[in-house]
Amino acid sequence: MHLAYKQVLANKGSAGVDGMQVSELKQHIRQEREAIVLSIIKGTYLPQPILGVNIPKGNGKTRLLGIPTVTDRWLQQAVAQAITPLFEFEFKEHSYGFRPNKNAHQCIQQAQQYIHEGYQHIVDIDLKSFFDEVDHCLLLQLLYGKVKCLLTLRLIRKWLRAPIMTNGKLTKRRKGVPQGSPLSPLLSNIMLHELDKELEKQGLKYVRYADDFSIYTKSNSTATQDRQQRFSFLKEQTEAAH
Repeated sequence: MHLAYKQVLANKGSAGVDGMQVSELKQHIRQEREAIVLSIIKGTYLPQPILGVNIPKGNGKTRLLGIPTVTDRWLQQAVAQAITPLFEFEFKEHSYGFRPNKNAHQCIQQAQQYIHEGYQHIVDIDLKSFFDEVDHCLLLQLLYGKVKCLLTLRLIRKWLRAPIMTNGKLTKRRKGVPQGSPLSPLLSNIMLHELDKELEKQGLKYVRYADDFSIYTKSNSTATQDRQQRFSFLKEQTEAAH
């Protein structure tokens, strides 16, 4: 919990719906730590709504950023630190986004290596609105496979279902993992790990950075075929979740 506090402090960030700043977290923990921990143990802890903020994208569009309260960011960071090792050792080599000791530069280097090896026909895929469309039931099933602490699972489920407040309007959430929370990068990688397994099962050359991934082939016809297969696989996974 102390390490989580230090990380939230280092990340800085804006206040959530309660207006509490990161600089106020230390005093809040001193005063409320026992009450917060007791409510988690009893299962009565309720996350506050997420503050929704639209930020501009490079293409002229906007992306919805979800900002949890500083308290929820502190707790989410603690959970992320605890469960990341359960999943990280199984994540694939060519997944580079939001992982320890992985970065975009390494992703670019691997892509260049494929091209130099003759894999010069590229299928470049961006999963449209991925973070907004994550199926909670499917994600929780993947979590249940490794996370055995019921208190932790209950907390994650509550964070996933926390409503979002945008322009003063509160909206229920039944899908999606808002970008902006300490847990969202890990949860998205847990979900997309299923895609990585399918790509490797088929022996494909690929790199993935969060919800952007590219497949490298030696012929245009193979690239076209791979694109069709990837869309079919993603559609099947979506239908299976429902």
